[in-house]
Amino acid sequence: MSSQGQDAKFFQRGKIQDFRKELQDAESKDKKFVKRKTILKKIVANITMGNDMSPLFGDVIPLLGAPLLEIKKISYGRSKPDQIAKAVPYFIEDCNDLNPLIRALALRTMSYIPLPIIIEALIDPLRHCLRDKDPYVRKTAAICVAKLYVQDPKTIERHGYIAMLRDLLADPNPTVVANAVAALSELSERSDNIVLHLNITVANKLISALDEASEWGQVYILDSLLSFVPQTTQDAEVLAERIVVRLQHANSAVVLTAIKVLLYVMNYMDNKRVTDYLCKKIGPPLVTLLSSGPEVQYVALRNILLIIQRRPAVLKNDVKVFFCKYNDPIYVKLAKLEIMYRLAREENVNEVLAELKEYASEVDIDFVRKAVRSIGRLAIKVEAAADRCIEALLSLIETKVTYVVQEAIIVIKDVFRRYPGKYEGILPVLNQNIDVLDEPEAKAAMIWVIGQYAYRIDNSEELLDDLVYTFLEEPVEVQLALLTATVKLFVYKSQSTAAKDLVHKVLKWTTEEIDNPDLRDRGFMYWRLLAQNPAGAGEIVLAEKPTISTDTDRMERGALDQLLLHTGTLASIYHKNPETFIRNAKGKALVDSPALNSNSRRVLLSLAQEVSTVTSTNLPAPAINHPKQQAEALENAQNPEPSDETQEPEDTEENNANGEHDPYANLDGAFSRYIPDEPRPVQNVHQAGLDDDLLL
Repeated sequence: MSSQGQDAKFFQRGKIQDFRKELQDAESKDKKFVKRKTILKKIVANITMGNDMSPLFGDVIPLLGAPLLEIKKISYGRSKPDQIAKAVPYFIEDCNDLNPLIRALALRTMSYIPLPIIIEALIDPLRHCLRDKDPYVRKTAAICVAKLYVQDPKTIERHGYIAMLRDLLADPNPTVVANAVAALSELSERSDNIVLHLNITVANKLISALDEASEWGQVYILDSLLSFVPQTTQDAEVLAERIVVRLQHANSAVVLTAIKVLLYVMNYMDNKRVTDYLCKKIGPPLVTLLSSGPEVQYVALRNILLIIQRRPAVLKNDVKVFFCKYNDPIYVKLAKLEIMYRLAREENVNEVLAELKEYASEVDIDFVRKAVRSIGRLAIKVEAAADRCIEALLSLIETKVTYVVQEAIIVIKDVFRRYPGKYEGILPVLNQNIDVLDEPEAKAAMIWVIGQYAYRIDNSEELLDDLVYTFLEEPVEVQLALLTATVKLFVYKSQSTAAKDLVHKVLKWTTEEIDNPDLRDRGFMYWRLLAQNPAGAGEIVLAEKPTISTDTDRMERGALDQLLLHTGTLASIYHKNPETFIRNAKGKALVDSPALNSNSRRVLLSLAQEVSTVTSTNLPAPAINHPKQQAEALENAQNPEPSDETQEPEDTEENNANGEHDPYANLDGAFSRYIPDEPRPVQNVHQAGLDDDLLL
């Protein structure tokens, strides 16, 4: 064919009449088809430029019988379905041509035309081509079966093409095997009746074809191995041993697919020595992917984030690899930041904390916020580093940068929950920065701190009074925090007139001027609790808080095992199963077998179950100091007294004599028995045996 520079002359707009006349004139003079080939190139060039050449369809069809391969490659059947019948005899003739390239070309062209007449004419040639002696024709026919299934699935099933595709899995040519696997995988995704199941013999044959298959073929073959369910631990170990060599491949898609298969078969192994060996092998290829462009880096990082939640040993000593570079895009930096936090432990926490402090002085606001929040999460995760993390947060607060201060206060609130009573000495520093808070989450966090530690803050009434001034204009999140904080203040300082007036004002606003049902109902609940059972109200709002744990940051194990079956796909970037965002997509799940290890079987999920991608670890219920009084408060809440509008209370005369009824008259000294939060040991919320392979 002509070179690209010579073909440029064909890209000139022409008229249909001129092309038709040139084709007619060339019929008698152009015996070697040279001129007609040039005319066809001009027509294709005009099609490429967007010109409608469909009226020439009838003039081009006779050229399909030309003996030149270049001329046979031109077909315009989709635009003229009413004239396609004229081309069918030429297609059938070419399917029996001696040249395998022409046979494959005719078959491929017919499979692209979604018309009943073509599908009917394709049935017999496709069956012959699936058994053709040339591997190029067989591999083309395998893909044509998948294309034809999209157009007419009943025809494919009725004529037994599925069984013929399965036979091609044993073909001696690796390219044919790869295409047959690709076609069967596509059919199993589209049909509920077609399921790809492999035994150990077929799986070994597919692995043998990997060495000679193309990169595209290797990805399909490796992906199909997820359809093999090891029945013994030995089967899983043999399969893993043969796949490990694929980790050295230069193509990132092959590497990620190989990692996906290894993570899958590791669920069917009990030998910890073998799994540790595989984890060490998986780590270096993942690190190598980070030397690619930012887009490939991001895909690798999102997959790494999933992998280290399930197998932290893969990269437990490589946290430095994920330190951010100055020229990394923001989406890469944020992904690396999350992985740094996941890999942080007592041995490397100093390096991670120093790096996070550097990031907190960057110019990108989103990145700085994430870095500051990661410092607080690090204090919650690694107890030995909590003091250093608090020092880092206090130094950041001293910078007086608004968004840094607000993020620091948000995470310090969680640190207070994690270590109750341990860091109360920093309360004055936080109180000095109330005026800079303008974000709802930060303001709600600061209000929670004031309410929770009102007994330690001398001017807590004044602070809350200033914050309550704009109560009606605040977002619901802040209003809820203010409502609870004022009740806590009154519980702690029940003798204070200022606290009494403040809670009365907030409850009145909440029940009379607020439209939000959640806020209004909470206000009524607090009001009735304070009026009927003040001790119960104190025990509810000041109950011992559940222990904050880093387990709530991790995906539920069963859902994680399910999501790792989609490593290297769009699902691994979204961290969602494909059936949740792709219509008609099929889910994947581990299949139970005698080889499935006990930890994986314990959290095994079936496809019929509804799986939430991110769930919280079950934490123990809050402990109440006085369960008897709480039970009485609950009974009163379930069986409320009739309101004053319908029934007068027993002491009506006495209330009338003293003036207006005060619901807080009997609260004095009611909370003298309450014990403030003390430092308590962190409760173990791990389920036995499930976290044996986790870092912490």
